[in-house]
Formats: sequence, C-alpha cells, structure tokens
Amino acid sequence: MSIAYVHKSALLTDLSPYIYGTTRLGDDRIAFADRVSIARAAMDAGVWFHTSHTYGDALKVLRVAFDQDRARVPRLIVKIGWSTIAELRDVIRQNLDPLGLDSLDLGQLCLGGQLAEEFANGGPCYDAFARLKDEGLVRRFVLEVFPWTSETPLKALRAGYPEGIVDGYIFYLNPLQRFASNELWDLLIERNEPVVAMRTVSGGPVHRLRDVPGAAWKAYLQKRAVEVAPIFERSGIESWTTFCVRFAHSFPQVRATVGSTARPEHLQAFLAAKEGIQPLPQDIVDEIAALQRRWSDELDIHAEPWSM
Repeated sequence: MSIAYVHKSALLTDLSPYIYGTTRLGDDRIAFADRVSIARAAMDAGVWFHTSHTYGDALKVLRVAFDQDRARVPRLIVKIGWSTIAELRDVIRQNLDPLGLDSLDLGQLCLGGQLAEEFANGGPCYDAFARLKDEGLVRRFVLEVFPWTSETPLKALRAGYPEGIVDGYIFYLNPLQRFASNELWDLLIERNEPVVAMRTVSGGPVHRLRDVPGAAWKAYLQKRAVEVAPIFERSGIESWTTFCVRFAHSFPQVRATVGSTARPEHLQAFLAAKEGIQPLPQDIVDEIAALQRRWSDELDIHAEPWSM
C-alpha cells in the first residue's frame, strides 16, 4: 500500500454518511415555518448539510434555524464558484454572511471559464485555493463533476495538480446516474480519491419514476428506471432509500451521500438508512455499474451541459 493511498484513505472521513441536502428549503410553495422545522430536525440529527445561495431562499431558512440553536449549527458543504478568483471570493461571502458564519467547512468548487482552464492545466488557481485555506475562509475543497466537465479533472488528476489542495470529488452517484465519465470514474477508483455522492434517490422511488408519467423529469431517467427496477426487486430490500444509500456506500471511496427533502417522513427514511450501512451484494453492484458504463458512453458524455 503506497503512502499516497494511505493519505487519501484518511481524507473526508469526518463526513456524516448521510448529508442533508437543502435544495427543497428554497421552495417558497412550502410554508416557511415548515421548512425551518425540517431544517431543525436535520440539525438535531447531527448530520452535515449541503447548501447554496442559489437555492431560492434556503439560506434565510437556515439562518432562522441556526439562530434558534447555535450550538447545533451543522457542518456545511457549500457550492462556490464560478469563473474567476474574484467571483469565487464574492460567492463565498454570499454564503457566509447570510448564515452568520466565518468559515466554510467544505467548499464545493463549481468551476467554469478561466478557473476550469487553470484547474486542468496547473494554473494559478491552486495558489488561490491554498490562500483561501490559509485565510480560514474555506477549510477544504471538493470538485464538482458532471459528464460534460469530466475532462477537466481527468487532465488535472493525471498531472497530479490537485494533490494537497482538493480533498475529493462530488457528483451525482445513485443507481440511475453516475455523473463522472468512465475514464474519470476509473481514475478516481484507481487513485482511491474520496467521493461525495449526490442525489441519493435519483429523484424518487424507482417504480414511480418508471410507471408514473412525468415523475421522471427527463425521459432518460424513466428508461433507466425500467432497467434498474427489476434489480431492485431481486435485491429483496423493501426501501428504495435504503437501497440507494447502500448502493452509494458500496464503493469504498464514497464518504457520504447527499439527499434533499422537505418532508419529515423522507428525512426519517434517510436517517434510518444511514444506520449500520452495509454494501449491497457485489453482483447487484456489478450489474448496475455495467449499466452505468453503457449509459455513460451512450448518452452522458455526449449530453449538452445541464440537459440531464
């Protein structure tokens, strides 16, 4: 076992295995008090949160919840970007200030334009990221990945540029989606890079995505649900949420899975699923992984940005 492997095995090990996603806290069709209540319930559970100033008024909801019990303010993954260091610093402040915080526990780097180019080519962005750590504004970083951005981290990783600066990679990883290209996924596994899996349940129960018209927001998800539903059924696991949490944690590199909800019963399902997590049987993991390799080649890497 190499020294680098041991080092990476220790990265991001403090994350809770389930991270509460706050996207739905920004939905103003839900009563504000109800959104504060679900945030408080997640706070009481002691899990990490994932948030962004782009999620409607989610930060306002969180500020109210945090002010009600500052002793239970969760540790946060926060989306930050986008194309320049000046813009990145501004976005950091747009998240810290509304929450009354001084530092981000984990910054999710969402890079485009100049910053993406510098990341791929070992440019000055790495020194800028190190300065943000030194200043205490962001303690650690993970890089956001999509199929249409996978070439950037692939190039950077092959050259070793992110070593010591970026602690892991974050992307959709669930039974219906694996939003890293096959080449990047293979390299992440080979290098034992820590991964945070997003969108735990793929947007809803697999039978609903398969059978209810309009339940899947894109046609490709409905088609994938047709293929995955029989695998889920053969597993004998009653809960789709449990199946998905176990799927994500079937990969040793995965440190946590991020699932968003504003419904108490769904939050309780996530919290129950995180207890005593066991990987899925290897044959089930292998069957889904084979589907994901095919889907990536057929659709994902050819998709237009934000079309999936």
